[in-house]
Amino acid sequence: MESNLYLKNGIIDSISNSYFLCKEEFDARGNMVLPGFIDAHVHFNLRVGNNVSEDDFYNGSINAAIGGITTFIDFLDPIKEISQLKDAFNNKKELAKNSVVDYGFHVTLGNPMGDAEKFLSESSLLGMPSIKIFTTYASTDRQTKDYFIDELLKYSKSTKTRIVVHAENNDMINESDVLVKDHEKSRPAISEITEILKLAEMAKYRDGLLYIVHTNCGTTVERLKDIYNKELHSSIILESAPHYFKFNSSLYEREDGYLYTMTPPLRCEEEKEKLIKNIDGIDVIATDHCPFSKNLKNKKFTNEIPMGIGGVKYSFLNMFTLFGENIISKFTENPAKVHGLYPQKGTLMVGSDGDIVIFDPNKITKVSDENSVYNNQILKGKIIATISKGKFIVKENKFLGGQGSYLFRKLDI
Repeated sequence: MESNLYLKNGIIDSISNSYFLCKEEFDARGNMVLPGFIDAHVHFNLRVGNNVSEDDFYNGSINAAIGGITTFIDFLDPIKEISQLKDAFNNKKELAKNSVVDYGFHVTLGNPMGDAEKFLSESSLLGMPSIKIFTTYASTDRQTKDYFIDELLKYSKSTKTRIVVHAENNDMINESDVLVKDHEKSRPAISEITEILKLAEMAKYRDGLLYIVHTNCGTTVERLKDIYNKELHSSIILESAPHYFKFNSSLYEREDGYLYTMTPPLRCEEEKEKLIKNIDGIDVIATDHCPFSKNLKNKKFTNEIPMGIGGVKYSFLNMFTLFGENIISKFTENPAKVHGLYPQKGTLMVGSDGDIVIFDPNKITKVSDENSVYNNQILKGKIIATISKGKFIVKENKFLGGQGSYLFRKLDI
């Protein structure tokens, strides 16, 4: 469809076949004009022990904008008690004030104590209708026990708050003296499969709002489609990340295998291919962006390595290369609706924010980035420009400037 899209005061003012005089014009003919991408899972300025991830909110958001991302959702530092919530929120908001694109936060709990319903309601009042928990990391006192997860799910729908879960069966994981080559074996696929199926049953029983992050096993998606097909895409939402579709665990055998360490780990080729085959079961593509320097990651044992890789620059290109236009909604409309941002974000309609990506699907992008695990990859398509709230912030891979704002989110359930 060929028409003109007009932006005024940061929002989409009109979409029309008529021509109106403008202060600035951009001819996008021959390109796709898409809503700005939403990355619902990043970790900027993340401290892990004595290590801090490479990207702060300023540099990380620039890299995101180059990749077409105009909105991201980061995470508060873990809290145990509700009294810690406002400080965690204010501290993270202060760190994020230099972001060049818009942002929101998920609340994070670490072995929480207290009233589950109050955690949910207080989080929503601050514009964070999503609470992340871990079913593992007992060794660092971050694991949330099943009884508390049950309480969270029980009250999630009435408080309109999603329960965001890093799901691995803690009792199946080995964290001691694990060589990089054994990273996947130490956190086996069955640890995800069994944990997610248990959580799905809990969510169904409680009619709760469950959101699984970084789903990495194709078998997981197959099982959920078989057993919980009615709940998928509504009360059970699945998120995954590009690296689980691109790579497999054989990389851990390489001399530089440490570069590909993240949790959960990459899976075997069979699980990766199953995941690709079941892409229709995945609602949201996010990056879990959390890069660390090569020097910090070049260690012998996994417990010495800060986990995580970068991804925001190349996430859409990676997935478009694999799936074409079918992947677009998993970067735009889906995450906007799931995370309480629609129709302000995730769509091109009159009244929505002027967040736009100009994308040429007929060009190619050769990644030349020695700090990225995607270095030297040939990817389909090229991001020509990124517009945030009506202003060009990236053109031809160059950052032009921008200023983001905190987004108060509210679920429409």
